[in-house]
Amino acid sequence: MAEAIRLGLDALVDVLKAAGEPTRLRLLALLAAGDLTVTDLTEILGQSQPRISRHLKLLGEADLIDRYQEGAWAYFRLRQDGKAAALVRVLLTHASQNDPVILRDGERLLAVKRQRAERAQAYFSRNAAEWDELRRLHAADEEVDAAVIKLLGNQPVNSLLDLGTGTGRMLELLSRLYRRAIGVDASRDMLSVARANLDRAGITKASVRHADILNLPFEGQDFDLVTIHQVLHFFDQPEIAITEAARMLAPGGRLMVIDLAPHGLEYLRDEHAHVRLGFSHQSMTDWLRKAGLDVEQTVDLHPGQPGEKGLTVTIWLARDPRRLISSEGAETVLAGEV
Repeated sequence: MAEAIRLGLDALVDVLKAAGEPTRLRLLALLAAGDLTVTDLTEILGQSQPRISRHLKLLGEADLIDRYQEGAWAYFRLRQDGKAAALVRVLLTHASQNDPVILRDGERLLAVKRQRAERAQAYFSRNAAEWDELRRLHAADEEVDAAVIKLLGNQPVNSLLDLGTGTGRMLELLSRLYRRAIGVDASRDMLSVARANLDRAGITKASVRHADILNLPFEGQDFDLVTIHQVLHFFDQPEIAITEAARMLAPGGRLMVIDLAPHGLEYLRDEHAHVRLGFSHQSMTDWLRKAGLDVEQTVDLHPGQPGEKGLTVTIWLARDPRRLISSEGAETVLAGEV
């Protein structure tokens, strides 16, 4: 049985006031299914934008939803953490799925997601040939995925941060491990693809956001696992991204880097915007250690086809060496810190 959610009387009344209005309860049900804009919600509910915005403001003030900006668009979703949001999720489980209003909202939500998927597919199709060419050069995606899963094991992950999430591949692959996840990318087109893929897979515990991985908009020490999949070779100074990723790790958290080993395919610079032609074990290890991490494992995955044109994929798994030490009645301290 799930643990009961304990709220003080005033806090409980605030949550019930915020959620206890038909339009706001409908909004919460929709935002529990993924990220949506005011325009999306206006189209689904058939209400004016000012009215929807006013309800969203009240839900935000009650700490029931998150809001984040992506260019000119603002996205909203039901909060992943907090007792208030947890109570709302419980309330939503008691709503009849056969209710005519809920059924109609669900149908319109599916229509919005279909439009999103069509736009994402159009972008993906325009670039599919380029991506397929790169895939043929290195180890099969299935082999890389299997190695990632094997290295991470079955240890549950409370919070995952995927840097340069692209199509959301890591968010899908690791969905059975994490409780919540965020993927960030600098390309809004790629974020559209990632959202469509998460919708298709029915993954609602992950969200994607527009952000610069060299200057992340999050508080540090908040993630158990950070992944950087096939991203660092696009940066002139990848060590900055590694340092920023390390800053995101909670004590004892892990950083997984998946990228290319050193190679000599110079044409990738001009035709595919690669800045770095792979990374040696020594270079990556030095950067990880300089960021305060311990390298635990390194795995090389060689291409299926031998020869100079093949690309080896390397996976580095590192860990923040700090550990939380606590005892009953004692203040929590970090091992190794004064």
